Amino acid sequence: MNPRNLSGTRRTAAARKRRTGRTLVFTAAALAGLAAVLLAYDQRSAVAPSIDAVIESLEVKRPAPELVEFRMTDFDRGWQKYSDDVVKVTSDGGITWTEASPEAAGVPGSPDGSRSGRGEWTLAPVSEKRLDSLVYDRKAMAVKMSQFLTEKIGWALLEGGSGLPNPLLVTADGGETWHAEVTAEVRSAAEAEKKREAQAAAEAALYESPDKARLAMRSVWALMPSQASPGDTVLVRHDKPGEVSWQGKTYLLQPYGFGYYTYLPIPMSAKPGDYPIGDALLAIKAKKFDTQYLQVSQQMESMKQDTNRIAADQKKIDTARSKSEPEFLFSSAFIQPIQGILTTPYGHTRYVNGKYDSSHMAIDLAAKEGTPIKATNDGIVALADSLYLTGNSIYLDHGMGLFSQYAHMSELRVKTGDRVKKGDIIGLVGTTGFSTGPHLHFTFWVHNVQGNPNLFFDKTPMQWTAAPK
Repeated sequence: MNPRNLSGTRRTAAARKRRTGRTLVFTAAALAGLAAVLLAYDQRSAVAPSIDAVIESLEVKRPAPELVEFRMTDFDRGWQKYSDDVVKVTSDGGITWTEASPEAAGVPGSPDGSRSGRGEWTLAPVSEKRLDSLVYDRKAMAVKMSQFLTEKIGWALLEGGSGLPNPLLVTADGGETWHAEVTAEVRSAAEAEKKREAQAAAEAALYESPDKARLAMRSVWALMPSQASPGDTVLVRHDKPGEVSWQGKTYLLQPYGFGYYTYLPIPMSAKPGDYPIGDALLAIKAKKFDTQYLQVSQQMESMKQDTNRIAADQKKIDTARSKSEPEFLFSSAFIQPIQGILTTPYGHTRYVNGKYDSSHMAIDLAAKEGTPIKATNDGIVALADSLYLTGNSIYLDHGMGLFSQYAHMSELRVKTGDRVKKGDIIGLVGTTGFSTGPHLHFTFWVHNVQGNPNLFFDKTPMQWTAAPK
């Protein structure tokens, strides 16, 4: 063999090794074959074949890169890292994986290594679930690392030597069964959990702060507020479906986010004391209301004697308030419909022409006739009609049995069935019906019991922490 040729061949192989950055691993059989080929070269040509050509003619076994680490950053995105530093990413929940740079994937140690798309309000288990082993295809297998996105959706990387083409398994039932690929059933379960997680984030956003959201949403029972007075409203949250018995009535807990809610109206007849609601305690405190005296004309006073017309209107109202959307229709705090002069506060005991009339379970806000009236929050118009005593009136359904009422308007700007957003103009201030001057009679109805509006303004019900003054 020509020493110069052999030396050149060695330099070429070394250069090739430097270019690829990888060391070829030959078996004993492959090395023997290489030697035989080099010794049997054509003596007549006096030129040996290059080592590169020989390598290409042989079946050389290279060790397959091993999957050593993975992370799912949300239900759709994740990354895998291999022993040869190759990184693969997915954007379809693990159905397909493609090569990417560590920075683009968000692998720890890279500039974007801490990136996560799930946000704070995840359904991840409170205590991280770590697996040492699992059962796949009726065989127990050791687990190198695992990750559960929720109690149901989880991933597990098997220890080397499992013998599976894909050592990364996925479960959609909390680990009872495992799959070597993301099936349609697994993806459907992940989408359902993804939707629930978005609902949890929407629920948390209604609370005053993340800390208060965590406190309520991780409690078995939560009362908002835990202390109230007659005429107030309490929002109840439970971590399971069910019912709440209160003041001789039963209220169904409706799902929202991943909790279950209902409003509890505190009637004027409620006695002071402590009342158990699940494992929580509701304190009812006594409250004294002022007295108001009104003088009206005999003609106006006689309006309340027409019981047939009053009963006909009440039938319309009862029908409108008999159905409510089974969810919260609002996503932010309630607002006061107009900035008028408060002429009659909530709860005043009212005497008309010297005789007891009723408790005024609303607020009266005086304003110039024609003043625009805004919807207190998002809702559906349950009723928009001209009624005998309350004149041009509107009832908005805000979901979960909560309605707002607007009365004595000069003009209606919406009709029954319309959907409205907070701040939409729904009517104008007037003095129709049993009214002594231009004003807005405004209140809330909670499961057909009138509730104090002052509790709602500038808050969501999830932000009730104390009874209103």
